[in-house]
Amino acid sequence: MNAMPDVRLPAVSVIMPVLDEERHLRGAVEAILAQEYDGEMEVVIALGPSTDRTDEIAAELVREDPRVHTVPNPTGRTPAALNAAIKASRHPIVVRVDGHGMLSPNYIATAVRLLEETGAQNVGGIMHAEGENDWEHAVAAAMTSKIGVGNAAFHTGGRAGPAQTVYLGVFRREALEQQGGYNEEFIRAQDWELNFRIREAGGLIWFSPELRVSYRPRPSVKALAKQYKDYGRWRHVVARYHEGSINLRYLAPPTAVCAIAAGIVVGAALTPWGFVVPGGYLAAIVAGSVPAGRGLPLKARLRIPVALATMHMSWGWGFLTSPKSLARKVIASRRSAVVTAD
Repeated sequence: MNAMPDVRLPAVSVIMPVLDEERHLRGAVEAILAQEYDGEMEVVIALGPSTDRTDEIAAELVREDPRVHTVPNPTGRTPAALNAAIKASRHPIVVRVDGHGMLSPNYIATAVRLLEETGAQNVGGIMHAEGENDWEHAVAAAMTSKIGVGNAAFHTGGRAGPAQTVYLGVFRREALEQQGGYNEEFIRAQDWELNFRIREAGGLIWFSPELRVSYRPRPSVKALAKQYKDYGRWRHVVARYHEGSINLRYLAPPTAVCAIAAGIVVGAALTPWGFVVPGGYLAAIVAGSVPAGRGLPLKARLRIPVALATMHMSWGWGFLTSPKSLARKVIASRRSAVVTAD
């Protein structure tokens, strides 16, 4: 248990959307409770309809520490969980943490300092992927390399400064209240969408490499493919909903999918030269996996090209096949919310 809180520091609410997180939930919450922060703190866990021991573990954590609370999230959807936890929390600083994310010891103290120094509405840092077996080590290497995710600073690092979006985020509550929280129609990409709205309203989003959250990658090719397909699908929805929010980095995966598919068709039907494009892509990810895998065991290094291809192709396919009906639902929901507010 921490000593008496320092009343000079702002109180902090940590919100956690969780679903089927028995593997990592206890470690994630314990990393929060062990933060080197002298201000008052609470942890609000929004519980989805898990099929494992997540609810049981959450109940144990509530019994063990009075700072931990839970709220129900019957939909199981991340943005609904986040909004439920925000509503149930009470402090002026809101820290988002996922059930498989591990905060570095001074994460909250550093984030509060950065909010004060920069005047930002939201600050965030590096999504530091760390694996526990050969496949997860390979995915972690892919997710922290430029060949895997481009120049996204919250994946690969970089200098502190204004950003379009950040990983998770530490918010001023008034910024969340001004925007009405997360848009619950965005099953994925809800962070990017919320940060876009904050920026459009004149708020500053700030990235700093001082902030670091350890992240556990998906445990299988299938799970990784679904994750990145959903990323691509919902990033296209953001692009439809917010004109001007897309850039060339986001168009690279769908362009690669189209080029590789065309190359295979041409190569099979017309000329072997068509296989140059898919062959070139394969050579590129194999070459790119060499520096990405430095220091890893051989079995992990051999899996990096598979992880890269899974991420690229799944994201691109999700972007290309994202149904326009999703954007219409989002826009209709937003208009309804405006009418209700009026």
